[in-house]
Amino acid sequence: MELMLPTDSMFLFAESRERPLHVGGLSLFEPPKGAGRKFVRRFYKGLVANNEFQPTFRRRPATIGGGIAQLAWAYDDEVDTDYHVRRSALPSPGRVRDLLELTSRLHTSLLDRHRPLWELHVVEGLKDGRFAIYTKMHHALIDGVSAMKLMQRTLSPDPEDTTVRAMWSLPRPPRPQFAGSPSRWAALAKAAGSVAGLGSSTLKLARAALVEQQLTLPFVAPHTMFNVKIGGARRCAAQSWSLERIKGVKQAAGVTVNDAVLAMCAGALRSYLIEQSALPETPLIAMVPVSLRAEKDADSGGNMVGSVLCNLATHVEDPAQRIQIVSESMRGNKEVLSQLPRTQVLAWSALNMAPLTLTGVPGFLATVPPPFNIVISNVPGPAQPLYYAGARLDGSYPLSNIPDGQALNITLVNNAGNLDFGLVGCRRSVPHLQRLLTHLEDALTDLERAVGV
Repeated sequence: MELMLPTDSMFLFAESRERPLHVGGLSLFEPPKGAGRKFVRRFYKGLVANNEFQPTFRRRPATIGGGIAQLAWAYDDEVDTDYHVRRSALPSPGRVRDLLELTSRLHTSLLDRHRPLWELHVVEGLKDGRFAIYTKMHHALIDGVSAMKLMQRTLSPDPEDTTVRAMWSLPRPPRPQFAGSPSRWAALAKAAGSVAGLGSSTLKLARAALVEQQLTLPFVAPHTMFNVKIGGARRCAAQSWSLERIKGVKQAAGVTVNDAVLAMCAGALRSYLIEQSALPETPLIAMVPVSLRAEKDADSGGNMVGSVLCNLATHVEDPAQRIQIVSESMRGNKEVLSQLPRTQVLAWSALNMAPLTLTGVPGFLATVPPPFNIVISNVPGPAQPLYYAGARLDGSYPLSNIPDGQALNITLVNNAGNLDFGLVGCRRSVPHLQRLLTHLEDALTDLERAVGV
Protein backbone atom coordinates (compact mmCIF):
# COMPACT_ATOMS: atom_id res chain seq x y z
CA MET A 1 0.00 0.00 0.00
CA GLU A 2 1.00 3.61 -0.53
CA LEU A 3 -0.39 6.71 1.17
CA MET A 4 -2.33 9.09 -1.09
CA LEU A 5 -1.51 12.74 -1.39
CA PRO A 6 -4.17 14.86 0.36
CA THR A 7 -5.32 16.41 -2.93
CA ASP A 8 -5.84 12.94 -4.45
CA SER A 9 -7.73 11.67 -1.41
CA MET A 10 -10.02 14.72 -1.51
CA PHE A 11 -11.44 13.66 -4.88
CA LEU A 12 -12.44 10.26 -3.49
CA PHE A 13 -14.00 11.67 -0.31
CA ALA A 14 -15.99 14.24 -2.30
CA GLU A 15 -17.35 11.80 -4.92
CA SER A 16 -20.96 10.59 -4.83
CA ARG A 17 -23.47 9.12 -7.29
CA GLU A 18 -24.54 12.66 -8.18
CA ARG A 19 -20.93 13.86 -8.45
CA PRO A 20 -18.71 11.45 -10.42
CA LEU A 21 -15.19 12.89 -10.19
CA HIS A 22 -13.37 11.46 -13.19
CA VAL A 23 -11.84 13.34 -16.10
CA GLY A 24 -12.50 12.15 -19.63
CA GLY A 25 -11.69 12.80 -23.23
CA LEU A 26 -13.27 12.07 -26.61
CA SER A 27 -10.92 11.72 -29.59
CA LEU A 28 -12.03 11.43 -33.23
CA PHE A 29 -9.84 9.65 -35.79
CA GLU A 30 -9.86 9.41 -39.60
CA PRO A 31 -8.57 5.98 -40.73
CA PRO A 32 -5.82 6.00 -43.35
CA LYS A 33 -6.90 5.84 -46.99
CA GLY A 34 -7.62 2.33 -48.17
CA ALA A 35 -7.65 0.98 -44.60
CA GLY A 36 -10.82 -1.04 -45.15
CA ARG A 37 -13.73 -1.91 -42.87
CA LYS A 38 -11.62 -4.12 -40.59
CA PHE A 39 -9.23 -1.34 -39.58
CA VAL A 40 -10.90 -0.61 -36.23
CA ARG A 41 -11.03 -4.33 -35.33
CA ARG A 42 -7.30 -4.67 -36.03
CA PHE A 43 -6.62 -1.47 -34.11
CA TYR A 44 -8.55 -2.76 -31.09
CA LYS A 45 -6.71 -6.08 -31.13
CA GLY A 46 -3.40 -4.25 -31.29
CA LEU A 47 -4.45 -2.06 -28.39
CA VAL A 48 -5.40 -4.91 -26.01
CA ALA A 49 -2.21 -6.77 -26.96
CA ASN A 50 -0.39 -4.22 -24.78
CA ASN A 51 -0.51 -6.21 -21.54
CA GLU A 52 2.12 -4.41 -19.46
CA PHE A 53 0.57 -1.94 -17.00
CA GLN A 54 2.35 0.99 -15.42
CA PRO A 55 1.69 1.63 -11.69
CA THR A 56 -0.84 4.42 -12.31
CA PHE A 57 -3.06 1.95 -14.20
CA ARG A 58 -2.85 -0.72 -11.47
CA ARG A 59 -3.94 1.59 -8.63
CA ARG A 60 -7.18 1.23 -6.74
CA PRO A 61 -8.24 2.61 -3.35
CA ALA A 62 -7.08 0.33 -0.54
CA THR A 63 -9.42 -0.53 2.32
CA ILE A 64 -7.71 0.04 5.65
CA GLY A 65 -8.80 0.23 9.27
CA GLY A 66 -12.58 0.24 9.65
CA GLY A 67 -13.28 0.13 5.92
CA ILE A 68 -11.90 3.56 4.98
CA ALA A 69 -10.92 3.42 1.30
CA GLN A 70 -9.78 6.95 0.53
CA LEU A 71 -6.40 7.24 2.24
CA ALA A 72 -4.07 4.76 0.52
CA TRP A 73 -3.49 3.06 -2.82
CA ALA A 74 -3.31 -0.69 -3.44
CA TYR A 75 -1.79 -2.12 -6.65
CA ASP A 76 -3.38 -4.98 -8.60
CA ASP A 77 -0.93 -7.55 -9.94
CA GLU A 78 -3.39 -8.59 -12.66
CA VAL A 79 -5.53 -6.14 -14.67
CA ASP A 80 -8.64 -7.37 -16.52
CA THR A 81 -8.01 -5.82 -19.93
CA ASP A 82 -11.37 -6.90 -21.35
CA TYR A 83 -13.12 -4.98 -18.57
CA HIS A 84 -11.10 -1.79 -18.87
CA VAL A 85 -10.80 -1.66 -22.69
CA ARG A 86 -14.09 -2.02 -24.59
CA ARG A 87 -15.21 -1.89 -28.21
CA SER A 88 -18.71 -0.81 -29.29
CA ALA A 89 -20.58 0.53 -32.30
CA LEU A 90 -23.12 3.30 -32.83
CA PRO A 91 -26.63 2.58 -34.12
CA SER A 92 -27.40 3.57 -37.70
CA PRO A 93 -27.11 6.20 -39.13
CA GLY A 94 -24.05 6.84 -36.92
CA ARG A 95 -24.27 10.62 -36.45
CA VAL A 96 -21.88 12.63 -34.30
CA ARG A 97 -24.97 13.41 -32.24
CA ASP A 98 -25.30 9.67 -31.50
CA LEU A 99 -21.64 9.54 -30.48
CA LEU A 100 -22.12 12.44 -28.06
CA GLU A 101 -25.22 10.79 -26.57
CA LEU A 102 -23.21 7.60 -25.95
CA THR A 103 -20.36 9.67 -24.52
CA SER A 104 -22.80 11.42 -22.19
CA ARG A 105 -23.94 8.08 -20.77
CA LEU A 106 -20.38 6.79 -20.39
CA HIS A 107 -19.35 10.02 -18.68
CA THR A 108 -22.25 9.68 -16.24
CA SER A 109 -21.32 6.30 -14.72
CA LEU A 110 -19.03 5.92 -11.71
CA LEU A 111 -15.75 4.04 -11.93
CA ASP A 112 -15.60 0.79 -9.96
CA ARG A 113 -13.41 1.38 -6.87
CA HIS A 114 -12.66 -2.33 -6.58
CA ARG A 115 -10.66 -2.07 -9.82
CA PRO A 116 -8.03 0.36 -11.14
CA LEU A 117 -9.81 3.66 -11.76
CA TRP A 118 -9.81 3.98 -15.56
CA GLU A 119 -11.63 2.87 -18.74
CA LEU A 120 -11.08 3.18 -22.50
CA HIS A 121 -13.84 2.73 -25.12
CA VAL A 122 -13.21 2.29 -28.86
CA VAL A 123 -16.36 3.34 -30.75
CA GLU A 124 -16.99 2.67 -34.44
CA GLY A 125 -20.00 3.08 -36.72
CA LEU A 126 -19.85 6.79 -37.61
CA LYS A 127 -21.40 7.21 -41.05
CA ASP A 128 -18.39 9.18 -42.35
CA GLY A 129 -16.04 6.26 -41.60
CA ARG A 130 -14.29 7.81 -38.62
CA PHE A 131 -13.99 6.13 -35.23
CA ALA A 132 -13.68 7.51 -31.71
CA ILE A 133 -11.90 6.74 -28.47
CA TYR A 134 -13.44 7.80 -25.15
CA THR A 135 -11.23 7.56 -22.07
CA LYS A 136 -11.89 8.33 -18.45
CA MET A 137 -9.64 8.28 -15.40
CA HIS A 138 -10.48 9.23 -11.84
CA HIS A 139 -9.32 12.68 -10.81
CA ALA A 140 -7.68 11.08 -7.76
CA LEU A 141 -5.45 9.20 -10.18
CA ILE A 142 -4.41 11.98 -12.52
CA ASP A 143 -5.27 15.58 -13.43
CA GLY A 144 -6.53 16.69 -16.83
CA VAL A 145 -3.21 18.07 -18.10
CA SER A 146 -1.37 14.86 -17.24
CA ALA A 147 -4.10 12.71 -18.81
CA MET A 148 -3.94 14.75 -22.02
CA LYS A 149 -0.16 14.51 -22.24
CA LEU A 150 -0.27 10.78 -21.56
CA MET A 151 -2.74 10.22 -24.39
CA GLN A 152 -0.62 12.35 -26.73
CA ARG A 153 2.39 10.11 -26.08
CA THR A 154 0.52 7.19 -27.70
CA LEU A 155 0.29 9.20 -30.94
CA SER A 156 2.91 9.93 -33.57
CA PRO A 157 3.59 12.83 -35.97
CA ASP A 158 4.39 10.20 -38.64
CA PRO A 159 1.35 8.98 -40.63
CA GLU A 160 3.36 5.90 -41.64
CA ASP A 161 3.89 4.82 -38.03
CA THR A 162 1.49 1.88 -37.56
CA THR A 163 2.48 1.03 -33.98
CA VAL A 164 -0.52 0.73 -31.64
CA ARG A 165 0.72 2.12 -28.33
CA ALA A 166 -1.41 2.00 -25.19
CA MET A 167 -1.37 4.72 -22.55
CA TRP A 168 -1.24 2.13 -19.76
CA SER A 169 1.95 0.48 -21.04
CA LEU A 170 4.02 3.53 -21.95
CA PRO A 171 7.34 3.58 -20.09
CA ARG A 172 7.51 6.41 -17.59
CA PRO A 173 9.90 9.13 -18.72
CA PRO A 174 13.16 9.15 -16.78
CA ARG A 175 13.18 11.60 -13.91
CA PRO A 176 16.38 13.26 -12.77
CA GLN A 177 17.67 12.01 -9.42
CA PHE A 178 19.48 14.38 -7.12
CA ALA A 179 21.45 13.64 -3.98
CA GLY A 180 19.27 14.18 -0.98
CA SER A 181 16.01 14.12 -2.95
CA PRO A 182 13.10 14.18 -0.48
CA SER A 183 11.09 11.03 0.11
CA ARG A 184 7.32 10.94 -0.38
CA TRP A 185 6.91 11.38 3.38
CA ALA A 186 9.22 14.41 3.33
CA ALA A 187 7.27 15.86 0.40
CA LEU A 188 4.02 15.39 2.34
CA ALA A 189 5.55 17.10 5.37
CA LYS A 190 6.69 19.99 3.19
CA ALA A 191 3.19 20.32 1.70
CA ALA A 192 1.67 20.27 5.19
CA GLY A 193 4.07 23.01 6.24
CA SER A 194 3.01 25.07 3.25
CA VAL A 195 -0.65 24.69 4.17
CA ALA A 196 0.13 25.55 7.77
CA GLY A 197 1.93 28.65 6.54
CA LEU A 198 -0.99 29.74 4.43
CA GLY A 199 -2.07 32.29 7.03
CA SER A 200 0.69 34.72 6.18
CA SER A 201 0.19 34.09 2.45
CA THR A 202 -3.53 34.73 2.78
CA LEU A 203 -2.81 38.03 4.54
CA LYS A 204 -0.48 38.97 1.70
CA LEU A 205 -3.14 38.08 -0.86
CA ALA A 206 -5.84 39.95 1.06
CA ARG A 207 -3.66 43.05 1.19
CA ALA A 208 -3.13 42.86 -2.56
CA ALA A 209 -6.88 42.43 -3.07
CA LEU A 210 -8.09 45.15 -0.74
CA VAL A 211 -5.28 47.72 -1.04
CA GLU A 212 -4.03 47.18 -4.57
CA GLN A 213 -7.43 45.94 -5.86
CA GLN A 214 -5.85 43.24 -8.01
CA LEU A 215 -7.19 39.90 -6.82
CA THR A 216 -10.65 38.54 -7.52
CA LEU A 217 -11.75 36.84 -4.29
CA PRO A 218 -14.25 33.99 -3.88
CA PHE A 219 -17.85 34.59 -2.75
CA VAL A 220 -18.40 37.69 -4.91
CA ALA A 221 -20.04 35.68 -7.70
CA PRO A 222 -23.81 36.05 -8.23
CA HIS A 223 -26.28 33.19 -7.89
CA THR A 224 -27.01 31.71 -11.35
CA MET A 225 -28.86 28.73 -12.81
CA PHE A 226 -25.48 26.93 -12.92
CA ASN A 227 -24.91 27.15 -9.16
CA VAL A 228 -27.53 24.67 -7.99
CA LYS A 229 -27.70 21.15 -6.64
CA ILE A 230 -26.98 18.80 -9.53
CA GLY A 231 -28.22 15.37 -10.50
CA GLY A 232 -26.11 12.39 -11.53
CA ALA A 233 -26.81 12.43 -15.30
CA ARG A 234 -24.54 14.33 -17.69
CA ARG A 235 -24.82 15.80 -21.17
CA CYS A 236 -21.73 16.40 -23.31
CA ALA A 237 -21.23 18.72 -26.31
CA ALA A 238 -18.15 19.28 -28.45
CA GLN A 239 -16.96 21.44 -31.35
CA SER A 240 -13.74 22.82 -32.86
CA TRP A 241 -12.76 26.38 -33.82
CA SER A 242 -9.80 27.61 -35.84
CA LEU A 243 -6.96 28.84 -33.64
CA GLU A 244 -6.18 31.48 -36.28
CA ARG A 245 -9.54 33.13 -35.63
CA ILE A 246 -8.84 33.39 -31.91
CA LYS A 247 -5.29 34.64 -32.61
CA GLY A 248 -6.78 37.32 -34.86
CA VAL A 249 -8.90 38.57 -31.94
CA LYS A 250 -5.89 38.35 -29.62
CA GLN A 251 -3.70 40.49 -31.85
CA ALA A 252 -6.36 43.07 -32.63
CA ALA A 253 -7.35 43.46 -28.96
CA GLY A 254 -3.81 43.30 -27.56
CA VAL A 255 -4.58 40.43 -25.15
CA THR A 256 -3.52 36.79 -24.74
CA VAL A 257 -5.05 33.80 -26.50
CA ASN A 258 -6.51 32.65 -23.18
CA ASP A 259 -8.05 36.10 -22.64
CA ALA A 260 -9.69 35.85 -26.07
CA VAL A 261 -11.01 32.36 -25.26
CA LEU A 262 -12.42 33.54 -21.92
CA ALA A 263 -14.09 36.52 -23.62
CA MET A 264 -15.56 34.16 -26.23
CA CYS A 265 -16.96 31.96 -23.43
CA ALA A 266 -18.24 35.05 -21.59
CA GLY A 267 -20.18 36.20 -24.64
CA ALA A 268 -21.68 32.74 -25.12
CA LEU A 269 -22.70 32.47 -21.46
CA ARG A 270 -24.27 35.93 -21.58
CA SER A 271 -26.36 35.01 -24.64
CA TYR A 272 -27.36 31.62 -23.20
CA LEU A 273 -28.47 33.17 -19.89
CA ILE A 274 -30.43 35.90 -21.70
CA GLU A 275 -32.11 33.14 -23.72
CA GLN A 276 -33.06 31.43 -20.44
CA SER A 277 -34.16 34.77 -18.87
CA ALA A 278 -31.51 34.15 -16.20
CA LEU A 279 -28.73 36.72 -16.72
CA PRO A 280 -27.69 38.26 -13.35
CA GLU A 281 -27.00 41.98 -13.05
CA THR A 282 -23.47 41.42 -11.73
CA PRO A 283 -20.72 39.64 -13.73
CA LEU A 284 -20.14 35.92 -13.66
CA ILE A 285 -16.85 34.77 -12.11
CA ALA A 286 -14.90 31.91 -13.70
CA MET A 287 -12.38 29.70 -11.95
CA VAL A 288 -9.47 29.21 -14.37
CA PRO A 289 -7.13 26.31 -13.54
CA VAL A 290 -3.40 26.91 -13.96
CA SER A 291 -1.00 23.97 -14.26
CA LEU A 292 1.88 24.11 -11.77
CA ARG A 293 3.49 20.91 -13.06
CA ALA A 294 7.03 21.01 -14.41
CA GLU A 295 7.53 19.44 -17.86
CA LYS A 296 9.56 16.57 -16.37
CA ASP A 297 6.60 15.68 -14.12
CA ALA A 298 3.95 15.71 -16.87
CA ASP A 299 3.19 11.97 -16.66
CA SER A 300 3.77 11.46 -12.95
CA GLY A 301 0.08 11.21 -11.99
CA GLY A 302 -1.60 12.96 -9.09
CA ASN A 303 -2.80 16.57 -9.14
CA MET A 304 -0.71 19.71 -9.44
CA VAL A 305 -3.15 22.45 -10.42
CA GLY A 306 -3.61 25.96 -9.05
CA SER A 307 -6.33 28.42 -9.98
CA VAL A 308 -7.21 32.08 -10.44
CA LEU A 309 -10.64 33.71 -10.49
CA CYS A 310 -11.62 35.82 -13.50
CA ASN A 311 -14.28 38.51 -13.92
CA LEU A 312 -16.13 37.53 -17.14
CA ALA A 313 -17.89 40.92 -17.47
CA THR A 314 -21.13 39.25 -18.58
CA HIS A 315 -23.00 42.39 -17.47
CA VAL A 316 -21.28 44.37 -20.27
CA GLU A 317 -22.98 44.41 -23.67
CA ASP A 318 -20.00 45.63 -25.75
CA PRO A 319 -17.68 42.68 -26.66
CA ALA A 320 -14.67 45.02 -27.06
CA GLN A 321 -15.10 46.40 -23.55
CA ARG A 322 -15.79 42.92 -22.17
CA ILE A 323 -12.53 41.43 -23.48
CA GLN A 324 -10.51 44.25 -21.91
CA ILE A 325 -12.13 43.67 -18.50
CA VAL A 326 -11.41 39.93 -18.80
CA SER A 327 -7.78 40.62 -19.73
CA GLU A 328 -7.23 43.07 -16.86
CA SER A 329 -8.77 40.62 -14.39
CA MET A 330 -6.55 37.72 -15.49
CA ARG A 331 -3.40 39.84 -15.61
CA GLY A 332 -3.91 41.27 -12.11
CA ASN A 333 -4.82 37.96 -10.49
CA LYS A 334 -1.90 36.05 -12.03
CA GLU A 335 0.48 38.81 -10.99
CA VAL A 336 -0.54 38.45 -7.35
CA LEU A 337 -0.24 34.66 -7.30
CA SER A 338 3.11 34.74 -9.13
CA GLN A 339 4.61 36.23 -5.96
CA LEU A 340 3.89 33.04 -3.97
CA PRO A 341 5.71 29.67 -3.87
CA ARG A 342 4.03 26.89 -5.83
CA THR A 343 2.94 24.91 -2.76
CA GLN A 344 1.23 27.97 -1.28
CA VAL A 345 -0.54 28.65 -4.58
CA LEU A 346 -1.86 25.08 -4.35
CA ALA A 347 -3.05 25.71 -0.81
CA TRP A 348 -4.78 28.96 -1.79
CA SER A 349 -6.44 27.20 -4.73
CA ALA A 350 -7.64 24.45 -2.40
CA LEU A 351 -9.26 27.10 -0.20
CA ASN A 352 -11.05 28.47 -3.28
CA MET A 353 -12.50 25.00 -3.86
CA ALA A 354 -13.17 24.12 -0.21
CA PRO A 355 -16.66 25.71 -0.03
CA LEU A 356 -17.87 23.20 -2.63
CA THR A 357 -17.52 20.48 0.03
CA LEU A 358 -20.31 22.21 2.01
CA THR A 359 -22.88 22.11 -0.80
CA GLY A 360 -24.58 19.12 0.80
CA VAL A 361 -25.49 21.19 3.86
CA PRO A 362 -29.23 22.05 3.63
CA GLY A 363 -29.74 25.61 2.42
CA PHE A 364 -26.04 26.25 1.68
CA LEU A 365 -26.40 26.71 -2.09
CA ALA A 366 -29.45 28.95 -1.72
CA THR A 367 -28.09 31.25 0.99
CA VAL A 368 -24.32 31.52 0.44
CA PRO A 369 -22.93 33.18 -2.71
CA PRO A 370 -21.01 30.69 -4.86
CA PRO A 371 -17.20 30.96 -4.74
CA PHE A 372 -17.36 31.15 -8.56
CA ASN A 373 -19.94 30.40 -11.25
CA ILE A 374 -18.12 28.14 -13.72
CA VAL A 375 -14.79 26.46 -14.43
CA ILE A 376 -13.20 27.31 -17.79
CA SER A 377 -9.97 25.42 -18.46
CA ASN A 378 -7.52 25.71 -21.38
CA VAL A 379 -5.31 22.62 -21.64
CA PRO A 380 -2.11 22.60 -23.76
CA GLY A 381 -2.23 20.25 -26.73
CA PRO A 382 -0.25 19.24 -29.84
CA ALA A 383 0.80 21.95 -32.29
CA GLN A 384 1.16 19.50 -35.21
CA PRO A 385 -1.07 16.80 -36.72
CA LEU A 386 -0.84 13.49 -34.90
CA TYR A 387 -1.71 9.91 -35.89
CA TYR A 388 -2.70 6.73 -34.07
CA ALA A 389 -1.53 3.66 -35.97
CA GLY A 390 -1.82 5.79 -39.14
CA ALA A 391 -5.27 7.21 -38.29
CA ARG A 392 -5.29 11.03 -38.18
CA LEU A 393 -6.45 12.75 -35.00
CA ASP A 394 -9.33 14.98 -36.14
CA GLY A 395 -10.60 16.20 -32.78
CA SER A 396 -9.58 15.94 -29.14
CA TYR A 397 -12.37 17.04 -26.79
CA PRO A 398 -11.62 17.15 -23.04
CA LEU A 399 -14.55 16.31 -20.76
CA SER A 400 -14.15 17.32 -17.13
CA ASN A 401 -16.28 16.73 -14.04
CA ILE A 402 -18.78 19.03 -12.34
CA PRO A 403 -19.15 19.25 -8.55
CA ASP A 404 -22.35 20.14 -6.73
CA GLY A 405 -23.14 23.81 -7.20
CA GLN A 406 -21.30 23.91 -10.56
CA ALA A 407 -23.66 22.53 -13.20
CA LEU A 408 -21.52 23.46 -16.23
CA ASN A 409 -17.86 23.05 -17.20
CA ILE A 410 -16.03 24.27 -20.32
CA THR A 411 -12.63 22.76 -21.13
CA LEU A 412 -10.67 23.17 -24.35
CA VAL A 413 -7.41 21.98 -25.85
CA ASN A 414 -5.39 23.26 -28.79
CA ASN A 415 -5.01 20.61 -31.47
CA ALA A 416 -2.91 21.26 -34.59
CA GLY A 417 -4.42 24.60 -35.55
CA ASN A 418 -7.78 24.14 -33.85
CA LEU A 419 -9.20 24.73 -30.40
CA ASP A 420 -11.33 21.74 -29.45
CA PHE A 421 -14.03 22.59 -26.88
CA GLY A 422 -15.61 19.99 -24.61
CA LEU A 423 -18.69 21.02 -22.60
CA VAL A 424 -20.12 18.98 -19.72
CA GLY A 425 -23.39 19.92 -18.06
CA CYS A 426 -25.87 18.53 -15.55
CA ARG A 427 -28.57 17.00 -17.75
CA ARG A 428 -31.32 18.32 -15.47
CA SER A 429 -30.03 21.81 -14.69
CA VAL A 430 -28.57 22.95 -18.04
CA PRO A 431 -31.24 22.60 -20.75
CA HIS A 432 -30.28 22.53 -24.43
CA LEU A 433 -26.55 22.37 -23.72
CA GLN A 434 -25.78 22.16 -27.44
CA ARG A 435 -27.17 25.70 -27.84
CA LEU A 436 -24.00 26.92 -26.14
CA LEU A 437 -22.03 25.78 -29.21
CA THR A 438 -24.05 28.16 -31.38
CA HIS A 439 -23.55 30.94 -28.85
CA LEU A 440 -19.79 30.31 -28.82
CA GLU A 441 -19.67 30.78 -32.59
CA ASP A 442 -21.78 33.94 -32.38
CA ALA A 443 -19.60 35.28 -29.55
CA LEU A 444 -16.42 34.77 -31.58
CA THR A 445 -17.99 36.48 -34.60
CA ASP A 446 -19.08 39.41 -32.39
CA LEU A 447 -15.55 39.72 -30.98
CA GLU A 448 -14.02 39.72 -34.46
CA ARG A 449 -16.39 42.47 -35.53
CA ALA A 450 -15.89 44.51 -32.33
CA VAL A 451 -12.06 44.54 -32.40
CA GLY A 452 -11.83 44.98 -36.18
CA VAL A 453 -10.47 41.61 -37.33
